[in-house]
Amino acid sequence: MLDIADELNQWLEEGREFAVATVVAVSGSAPRGPGAALAVDTDGTAIGSVSGGCVEGTVYDLCTQALADGVAVRERFGYSDEDAFAVGLTCGGVLDILITPVPADGPGRKTLQTALSAAVRGEAVALARVIRGPAQLLGRALAVRQDGSYEGQLGEHPDLDRAIADEAHSLLDAGRTGTFDLARDGSHCEPDLTVFAESSLPPPRMLVFGAIDFAAALVRVGKFLGYHVTVCDARPVFATRTRFPEADDIVIDWPHRYLQSTGTDDRTVICVLTHDAKFDVPLLETALRLPAAYIGAMGSRRTHADRDRRLRETGLTDAELARLHSPIGLDLGARTPEETALSIAAEIIAIRQGGTGLPLSSSHTPIHRDTETRRLGRSARVAA
Repeated sequence: MLDIADELNQWLEEGREFAVATVVAVSGSAPRGPGAALAVDTDGTAIGSVSGGCVEGTVYDLCTQALADGVAVRERFGYSDEDAFAVGLTCGGVLDILITPVPADGPGRKTLQTALSAAVRGEAVALARVIRGPAQLLGRALAVRQDGSYEGQLGEHPDLDRAIADEAHSLLDAGRTGTFDLARDGSHCEPDLTVFAESSLPPPRMLVFGAIDFAAALVRVGKFLGYHVTVCDARPVFATRTRFPEADDIVIDWPHRYLQSTGTDDRTVICVLTHDAKFDVPLLETALRLPAAYIGAMGSRRTHADRDRRLRETGLTDAELARLHSPIGLDLGARTPEETALSIAAEIIAIRQGGTGLPLSSSHTPIHRDTETRRLGRSARVAA
């Protein structure tokens, strides 16, 4: 539910009562993954989505029912000859959805607000909820912070809350959303509880080097995709707020010097649009030795060949050079800055999610990949 944290946090501040449905497990092909949520308040207002439209009507009714009776329930929606068109899930997948009422005076309301407000502020937080176990525990939650502290209480056993918080904190550290099993005493012996831990992390970074018109378009696309976008250029006349009103940060510095001084991780996207050897060679020499989800550089094939030669002279290995996507972007026939930005964004998504970059009509891979498939897709690209 942290994907709709802004709206839900506002509802909590306004004192609204509502029920929230959250996808807690997915198998096969499904439009949305674990954590996707739909919420309905007492006025019938709905926000969010659990399936891109497939089962929204039925889930809406379940939320209304949960508001009326105050009971959390877990429902499964799957494809079969009998029920496919009854609920609309005709994509072949199976969704497990937890529906939880949030009354105005409920004991879990403060815990939920802790998690939602942290997510809104861009802080790392995990929301851990019981999705299988005794009826009185279903939907009970803990909010787990980045330092391992937590808020909330299940009230079953003194060690249970700490064990759930520790497991959820491990998932948060890894940037993952997932489930784990525990016994009611907090041990892993004969588990009779399943807990779903949903992680929310600060937005990933997109570093755009080169304050050109293509960069302005890429900044807009990057913000649309949820990145914290920084534009860096050594030329103050070009790196201005007027030219890049939507950028989170504008840095005037030599690109390689800034990259050496800032932090990157395995979610960071680095886009080098300078296509000038004096900027991009030292920059890429630095970038290709840092953790990053994607590193791309603009330029013609001739520019790339010259750049590749210069980078090899710096001592970069074949494995390090294989991380560079150049010329940047997918072959969409792009001409304008906006079209080029779209082609770059498409390649970033394909690399990060393990996609092929081919038209779906001519590929035979699953349309909706699970986490393991995406991980293997990324590994295969790195190995290649």
